[in-house]
Amino acid sequence: MFDAPNPHAQAAYAFWSSIKDLEESKQPIEVSGSCLTIADVIAVSLHGAKAHLSADTRQVDRSVAILEERIQAGDVIYGVNTGFGGSADTRTDVGAEPLMRLQGALVQHLNVGILTHADKGRHGINRRTGKPCTNELLRSHALPSPVVRATMLIRCNSLMKGHSGVRPLVMENIMKLLAKDMMPIIPLRGSVSASGDLSTLSYIAGALEGNPDIYLHVKNSKTKQTDILPADKALPLAGLDPVRFQVKEGLGITNGTAPSCATASIAIQEANQLAVLVQLLTAMGTEALAGTAANYHPFISSVRPHTGQAEAASNILAFLAGTKIAAPCEPHNGSDGEPAKVRGLAQDRYALRTAPQWIGPQLEDLELATKQVQTELNSTTDNPLIDPSSGFIHHGGNFQAMALTSAMEKTMLALQNLGRLLYAQSSELLNNMTNKGLPPNLSADEPSRSYTCKGFDVNMAAYMAELAYLAKPISSHVQVTEMNNQSVNSCALVAARYALEAVEVVSLMAATYIYVLCQALDLRVLHLEFREDLPERIGSRILSDVAAVKKPEPKAKEEENGCLSENDITKSQRLASMIAENILDQWEKLAHLDVEERASVATKQSALDALGLLHCGREYDRATLSISDLQAYHLKTARVVSDCYGDHRKTLLEGRQDTGQWLSAGSTVVYEFVRKELKIPLNRGVVDHPPFLKEESNRLREVIRSKAEPSTKDIEEGNDLWSRNRILGSMASDIYETIRSGELHSRIMEFGRANKMWGDGSST
Repeated sequence: MFDAPNPHAQAAYAFWSSIKDLEESKQPIEVSGSCLTIADVIAVSLHGAKAHLSADTRQVDRSVAILEERIQAGDVIYGVNTGFGGSADTRTDVGAEPLMRLQGALVQHLNVGILTHADKGRHGINRRTGKPCTNELLRSHALPSPVVRATMLIRCNSLMKGHSGVRPLVMENIMKLLAKDMMPIIPLRGSVSASGDLSTLSYIAGALEGNPDIYLHVKNSKTKQTDILPADKALPLAGLDPVRFQVKEGLGITNGTAPSCATASIAIQEANQLAVLVQLLTAMGTEALAGTAANYHPFISSVRPHTGQAEAASNILAFLAGTKIAAPCEPHNGSDGEPAKVRGLAQDRYALRTAPQWIGPQLEDLELATKQVQTELNSTTDNPLIDPSSGFIHHGGNFQAMALTSAMEKTMLALQNLGRLLYAQSSELLNNMTNKGLPPNLSADEPSRSYTCKGFDVNMAAYMAELAYLAKPISSHVQVTEMNNQSVNSCALVAARYALEAVEVVSLMAATYIYVLCQALDLRVLHLEFREDLPERIGSRILSDVAAVKKPEPKAKEEENGCLSENDITKSQRLASMIAENILDQWEKLAHLDVEERASVATKQSALDALGLLHCGREYDRATLSISDLQAYHLKTARVVSDCYGDHRKTLLEGRQDTGQWLSAGSTVVYEFVRKELKIPLNRGVVDHPPFLKEESNRLREVIRSKAEPSTKDIEEGNDLWSRNRILGSMASDIYETIRSGELHSRIMEFGRANKMWGDGSST
């Protein structure tokens, strides 16, 4: 049943495996211009992997020689002996010095980004006044360090293709800085990503020049802290001399899409992780909402054969394997062989039922976006281009990063849609009118006393609004610039930056939803165990009293001997089950009431149905049931219902409920990760508010002080108090950080590998 193709998940697994292999092998990544992968970029930018240039520089050397030949032949070559952009109608005198100074003029006019004094590491001291900068509203205007690392790697890879006329020495110096984790501080904004990310890359060029007003992060070998130094002081620490750019080298460094591609690489790998996570959370949501696995039956996708839809359905169904909560995928009958009774809505709401149809197109878009980014990694993206095989120099527009804009806009929209699904599922789960019997706000104590997840509900709406705002395309907002020369420009770096923002917001939503789901699953199991137990309690504590008001007329030898016949026992059990079902039908509609009142109202509203059932039983004489009997039935039944729920709730609150035995294999991965590894417990209600826990902590402290040695129980109680002594937001924050670090994703990948979800080869 789980054999539908899942290309997106397989690619996510292959990517994760590659990262693990790179981390374990410790082998440096070769930068040759042709085989760099997104996994390589992530390994270098986020996981400390090392990289080195290929020893084969023949293509590079050939392009440098061809460029020199064409200059000597008197050819007019853009950016070599002409001005730049709309000023390319100027000509520079032939000669080494003028042409080299032209490259300096290029870098000079591109070093125009805005950075704060704090970005440049002057401890917030204003260079002009010598006084601290007191504007606390100023935030960093620098690209994140991982993006800068990735940019340096990708730009060198492109230059190594040998189409740019840049000497190997230049790439070697960039790679030496990267190896020592010495990163130029680069402005966040200012690129329209055509002609490439000019201003952004000019800060790498400025660092190589030893510009005293370009700054780098530098690891202090003594303190192990990161200092910020000007380039002229940082280069000697790396064993480098300043570079004087030869013809086209300034242009070769700056005229490329590496910053956009770097940001896109990080964004797409996190988006792909979130897409897998959303499928697992949908499976968890199906259990938390007591939904049905039939939503994901393969037949549904087979008659509408979009690959993404089929994959999403297959993955969700695989995650649901082993569930004791969600209704099974295949049609099933009740215990008496008749079709199972469906109460309430005949089918799940859209957030669950149409999840494969909603998620599927996002998977397809993310696959294409990933392919576009991967292609860009090994592309030559500057201008002009040198063909080492023919000796021709081509003037074109490979710097136009629209392929990356296209990839990132698809990514942003996919993230918006995935986030919208999480929001819809979470909203349904937190609302007692739609969550099939769970308390409002998923409060474990009384609804009148605490409102556990209400704040999360509001947060989700705020996240969703911001996410929807971020999902607007940037390509429809491009502006004509640079003397009308750049009349169309991709703004790919802007798109990639906003895609990263969208990743951040969806990760916040996923973390919030995971907390909500774990709380809901505990309460769902409480609800199910209460439902299982109630008929037995009604049979033993209510029906026996009702039966006692009639005069028994023994009809069988068993009864004459003081025993009920097997037939009577079956009838009694069936009657108890029917009465319990009638009570529970009302119970699920009354979740907003505290337990005692809820039990009383549910019993009262189902009393007439119960009376009818009792009258239908031949062993009960209708004449013997008076108004007082009915009142007594109501009072005692309400107490039985209330006590039954209270007993099971006590089991949950004391940590004795085994939620895991009910869960699917996929849900167990996340639930146990949250409960056991992150030590995030069920919220018991207002009693777990940290200021209210102080009294309990003080009591335990006094108990421990009075003993020579604390007992195991004292230690366990102390650990439990420690885990609870956090606000709800801190717990959600812990989940968020594991999503962003990839820790939770690793658990999911390992689970899928063990269960061969990612293909037969994934188990090895």
